[in-house]
Amino acid sequence: MLLYFVYNARIAPDTMSATAPSAEFQFIAHLPGWGLSFPINDENWGGGLPSVQPEEGHTVWGAVFKVPEADIASIHGIEDGERRVAIETEAMDRMGKRHQVITHVAAEESSSTYPPSADYVRLMMWGSRHWSLPAGWIAGLDEHLDNAS
Repeated sequence: MLLYFVYNARIAPDTMSATAPSAEFQFIAHLPGWGLSFPINDENWGGGLPSVQPEEGHTVWGAVFKVPEADIASIHGIEDGERRVAIETEAMDRMGKRHQVITHVAAEESSSTYPPSADYVRLMMWGSRHWSLPAGWIAGLDEHLDNAS
């Protein structure tokens, strides 16, 4: 079993269960010192897709799932289709405990950003609300929606 930190569309429960049916929600957490951007232009989604990158003074909130090895390949396949690759990093839960997790980042480093896909950001917001992520994080996603394509 692996711990998977998800901040993107897979944070929405229906999206996660369709991708990794055996994944089990564990807790919410954040990546301190990381920021959210939209460096992946995707015609299928009609706009930019998110990634995270080290960014001092910022944090990215998400949900951590326990994922069996059998389901991780499916997650990697979807993420690969959205041009992200897996990395290992540390996520911090609300109690301040650090956990080794995998997450996905843009496959290619880019200083470009694109207007976010409105449909994609809506999935991120729905999942963030469902898992009760901090209101400030959800408000930030809502601001991205204002700039969406």
